[in-house]
Amino acid sequence: MEITAEQFEKIKSVLPVQRGNVNLPNLQFLNAVLYVAEHGCKWRGLPSRFGNWHSIYTRMNRCERYLKPIL
Repeated sequence: MEITAEQFEKIKSVLPVQRGNVNLPNLQFLNAVLYVAEHGCKWRGLPSRFGNWHSIYTRMNRCERYLKPIL
C-alpha cells in the first residue's frame, strides 16, 4: 500500500516539517513506514527504492517523539 501525491497533499499539513539535510521527501518516507507496517518486516527489510533503511528508521523515531503527545 502506498499513498499517492494527491492523497499526501491532503495530509501533509499535520506531518512534522522536514529539517536539516533531508534527502528523502515526506511522501517517500511515509510510504516506507506504511510498507513496514503492512508487510510486518524489519526496517532492514525495506526495499532499496525507499532509500537507506537506517535513515528512515531514525526519522521514524524522531516522528514518534513528536506524535506521542498528540496521540
